[in-house]
Amino acid sequence: MAVLQKIRQRSLLLILVIGFCLLAFIIGDLFNSGGFRSSSKDVGSINGKDISFEDFRIKVSNVEKSGQQGMTATQAANRVWDQEVSIALLSAEFDKLGLRAGEKHILEAFKADQNIGQNPMFQTKGVFDLAKFKEYFKSNPEQAQYVKDREKDADLNSKYQIYNTLVKAGMFTTESEGKFKYEMEANKVNFDFVSVLFSSIKDTDVKVSDAEITDYMKKNEKKYKAEESREIEYVLIADKASAQDENEVKTTVNSLLNTRIIYNQATAKNDTLPGFREAVNTVEFVNENSDLPYDSTYVAKKDLPAESAEQLYNLPQGEIYGPYMKGEYYCITKSLGRKAGINAKASHILISYEGTQVPNKKEKRTKEQAKAKAEMLFAQIQANPSSFLMMAFSNSDDSSSQQGGDLGYFSPGQMVKPFNDFVFNNPVGKIGLVETDFGFHIINITDKQDGVRLATIAQKIEPSDATTDKIYQSAVKFEMDANEKDFEKVAKEAKLTVNPAVKVKAMDESFGSAGNQRQIIRWAFENKTKVGDVKRFEIANVGNIIAKLKKVHEKGLTPIDDARPGIEPILRNKKKAALITAKMKGTSLAAIAKSNATTVQQALDVNLENANLPNVGQEKKVVGIAFASAVNKLSAPIEGNSGVFVIQTKLVTKAPVLKNHTDYIAKVKSQTSSYSGRVIPALKAEADIEDNRAQFNY
Repeated sequence: MAVLQKIRQRSLLLILVIGFCLLAFIIGDLFNSGGFRSSSKDVGSINGKDISFEDFRIKVSNVEKSGQQGMTATQAANRVWDQEVSIALLSAEFDKLGLRAGEKHILEAFKADQNIGQNPMFQTKGVFDLAKFKEYFKSNPEQAQYVKDREKDADLNSKYQIYNTLVKAGMFTTESEGKFKYEMEANKVNFDFVSVLFSSIKDTDVKVSDAEITDYMKKNEKKYKAEESREIEYVLIADKASAQDENEVKTTVNSLLNTRIIYNQATAKNDTLPGFREAVNTVEFVNENSDLPYDSTYVAKKDLPAESAEQLYNLPQGEIYGPYMKGEYYCITKSLGRKAGINAKASHILISYEGTQVPNKKEKRTKEQAKAKAEMLFAQIQANPSSFLMMAFSNSDDSSSQQGGDLGYFSPGQMVKPFNDFVFNNPVGKIGLVETDFGFHIINITDKQDGVRLATIAQKIEPSDATTDKIYQSAVKFEMDANEKDFEKVAKEAKLTVNPAVKVKAMDESFGSAGNQRQIIRWAFENKTKVGDVKRFEIANVGNIIAKLKKVHEKGLTPIDDARPGIEPILRNKKKAALITAKMKGTSLAAIAKSNATTVQQALDVNLENANLPNVGQEKKVVGIAFASAVNKLSAPIEGNSGVFVIQTKLVTKAPVLKNHTDYIAKVKSQTSSYSGRVIPALKAEADIEDNRAQFNY
């Protein structure tokens, strides 16, 4: 009683202490989970221009609503971010150049906008009518913001078109470049050479240190810039059925085959129930006992499960096949009969005309001209049916012409009615002429498929509640043990596999073979998560992933392990080149070859465009020096792509002089035509971009 009295006396103090602890816990959780975690009100900045989180959030929400089904918030955020970066970088370029979009440019952009220019509400006789467009929004002032937004987009798009035109116009090819291209192809050189390849020295004999790789990256810093990243290794404890679960499902399905005796509690008597073999109402029996409902459609052989297709397709009516596995389902199947011609295969030649629904026409023609051409081709094909494929290839306006008009298999109702009726009302081999809204079709029915109707009882083999509880307990125990002991050792003791570390960036979603696991990546980038931390994640329909943060890579240079595969061969070959060069001494090629246990080789009629040396490969630097060297003069050692070379030029043959180099100018132009697409990546490489999206829990 004395204790209770003391508690009552101090109840107010206890309430205050507990309340303070709860408040501290809630505030701490808010900071750690992201409520107050953001250190900035801006989602990022591009060259000092801030992007406010609120504006960004609204745009992301709009993209989610208008985007394709299944788009995640992270995917929408990534798309909006890329747009914002591109717009900011390009707008700065537009301002530098003083680009302006006039009313004419805006109008053209409106016309190209499907929601405006192609909207019948704003058209007169199928043509965009600016007056109608203005009148509509004058009468509907509440939608004025829509016009402002569209005008802003049109202004930006117009400026981009002008900018892109300027960039393309700035990429021209000179006569000198054409001449150089010609000479690279036409000038020839003959020379003798001795080569000692890098492969002659074992890689294990030449070491490249981490420090050397880091120094190389620092000298090429732009090429090896890297975003902040994390390495996460993990164990998967799959949520899968046990052997006992599997046996229970199999026992249940097998028991449905024959007559069963079941105790009826209502009558306190045993009831005799017919099995699947004797069931009077097969459909009702399936729907009462299967995890998958009865499907009344007829199925072609090609659409049946591959491993059981032969047996199921040829199953006599009323007979049962199984049990058998179909994916995760244990099945038994009864045949309910066969139907002829459920699918058909046909080829066609389409002759379209002006006004039909075909986007790609080979030539413009009237309906009368199209009909006359179709009838002519039809007559030729009837006289020689084997010519159908070539006729389709050279005459059809349909994209299937590249396959000789072959449309593959299709079922009733998939094609327009006149086409459908001809194919399904005529036998295989019949050729006919049919008109549809697409034009005139010469049709060849090439095959038909029969189908079978099957009643299948399928029960899914999945973990029971007891198995799921056991899996959960194992996962929780593993998480607890791994937080206290060595991760790999705990996995080994539990007979589990530690999956190779997955490297992720802050806004990634994909987590290796585990697929989209954004919550794991978000956890790895939280401020409170440290290297060595372990956490369990329940993944629906997969199981439990227990993840460990293995490494943190700060923003800066590419991690050495990632850079090594690309840089190590370069630095190793540099070291090999020094070793080889030291031994390539001599007053003649023969002497150098002898001292290096190799032979003198010849390169005949080699050009710079295709600088391929026999038994070596492409060596442009070596060939270039051969062109520039005096005849019969021994060169110094040359470090090439695949080894070290000493050469002796024998003959340089100059190409005949051309009056103009038009063809070669065209070749150079075709090679540089795609360069305009590199503008935005180039601007990004030079920009100062700060990305705070991860702070806002996307």
